[in-house]
Amino acid sequence: MTDRRTRFAIVAAVVVLILDQTTKSIVERNMTLHESIPLLPFFSLTYVRNTGAAFGLLSELPPALRIPLFVIVTIGAVWALVSYLRQVRLEESWVAVALGGILGGAAGNLICRLRYGEVVDFLHLHYRGFDWPMFNVADSAITVGVALVLLHSLRAADQAKTDERPATEGR
Repeated sequence: MTDRRTRFAIVAAVVVLILDQTTKSIVERNMTLHESIPLLPFFSLTYVRNTGAAFGLLSELPPALRIPLFVIVTIGAVWALVSYLRQVRLEESWVAVALGGILGGAAGNLICRLRYGEVVDFLHLHYRGFDWPMFNVADSAITVGVALVLLHSLRAADQAKTDERPATEGR
């Protein structure tokens, strides 16, 4: 039987993966490549394909090198995240959910890379000439998950410093 941390991480990963793949499928079926649908003055749905990593990094590499590289990096990241999950305290379920979100996002983008050699992006933030690169549900889950894990790490480091302080200090 798996412990609570693992169950939370698996549920989060599956939810993110389903949302990611469903939204990408809806965009692919209902929009043409490069079509943009304004929803708010600063937000549009804009269908693009990204051959690179975040912000299009490494997009110039040939597919024969780029895709295996992304697969290897994803496998390494999954291994690191699962290792980190094993170290999370049982009562820190929110960290397990964050790690699951990262795992689900990584899996969602990996599925696209293996199917198409590129990732479907469609969420577009923009304002008065500023354009943030398009992204998707997987990217959002990875970003939020990483931010939460960093917050956890900073809190843990602060707690460790407090625990190391001599009992007479601060009195």
